[in-house]
Amino acid sequence: MKKVYLRKGKEDSLLRFHPWVFSGAIAKVDEGIEEGDLVKVISSSGRFVAIGHFQIGSIAVRVLSFEDRDINRLFWEERISAAYEVRKSLHLLREDNNTFRLIHGEGDLLPGLIIDIYGDSAVIQAHSVGMHYVRQTIAEILIATVDGLKNVYYKSETTLPFKAELNDAKENGYLIGSMSDAVGIENGVKFHIDWLRGQKTGFFIDQRENRALLEHYSTGKKVLNMFCYTGGFSCYAMRGGAELVHSVDSSSKAIDLTNKNIELNFQDTSRHQSFAVDAFKFLDEMKTDYDVIVLDPPAFAKHRSALRNALQGYRKLNAKAFEKIKSGGVLFTFSCSQAVNKDQFRLAVFSAAAQSKRKVRILHQLTQPADHPINIYHPEGEYLKGLVLYVE
Repeated sequence: MKKVYLRKGKEDSLLRFHPWVFSGAIAKVDEGIEEGDLVKVISSSGRFVAIGHFQIGSIAVRVLSFEDRDINRLFWEERISAAYEVRKSLHLLREDNNTFRLIHGEGDLLPGLIIDIYGDSAVIQAHSVGMHYVRQTIAEILIATVDGLKNVYYKSETTLPFKAELNDAKENGYLIGSMSDAVGIENGVKFHIDWLRGQKTGFFIDQRENRALLEHYSTGKKVLNMFCYTGGFSCYAMRGGAELVHSVDSSSKAIDLTNKNIELNFQDTSRHQSFAVDAFKFLDEMKTDYDVIVLDPPAFAKHRSALRNALQGYRKLNAKAFEKIKSGGVLFTFSCSQAVNKDQFRLAVFSAAAQSKRKVRILHQLTQPADHPINIYHPEGEYLKGLVLYVE
């Protein structure tokens, strides 16, 4: 196994079990190392520190183990089985729930790998070339490990590093089995899952518990779901007994999927209406006094270079909601931008509240669910931030 040698003192974060080696920490590398190779990380004193996948970019090594061990089939079986046991302990495998995240990258000690389960199908996303190379092995282990699993779909053409020259990386497809149409069940609510054409793995599982919370605030209320995508929050609001639910997304495909999911769950859809329009345009022109507004936009900042513009976007969006929401209303507001930490997001929302001159109370502080665990040594893994606010 080839080696990566660190500059003096640069092993400190690894000794605290942080799973990344940044390129600036590296003094030299053995000749012939290619992206995706397994490498040993060696301190300036010659001491073994970690094993991981090498990649080109600011994160040069994603650490798989801090023990000097073989990274073989047994290793992958152990890590995937451990993650599956955690999900079973969370009681996510139930008759009324067959949708959950099985592997959450660093949170499950497998950086660069995402696996979501939708009933009898799994969707794999590789965020590193090293994970791309072991995709078939992982698929086989999934079938052997996860109860009732029949299909494994690989969807990494938009997530793999573009610097890597991978002739086969641009093709999504089934590694095992085949499935044309799937319905996932989340807390008894049904959703069409389109991993072939949908965003990410086809559905945003990370809002499961936050959607359930919205349900309790929806009884007899007028609810606006902005950036609705598949209509997850809308379906929960409908089940919660909302007087009306309006779903807004700039994508007509998202609106079509939202409408299908509403029809999948409710015989009477008259309380629901959807709008394919830009969010800011809708908020500017809206006339309904909404009791509850949900702001769940896509990531405004995928990289730190976009942080300033992202924070301005969150301030502008929340200011418009504070301006428009009914007195006594409840605002659910979120950020899924990993580059924006929870203090920065909160400051942006607080600035918007001050600008509106409304009285605002925090009712809940929200984050990602337990099947999106955060490695305690990798705080960057806490990407989903949310606030539930009471607005007078």
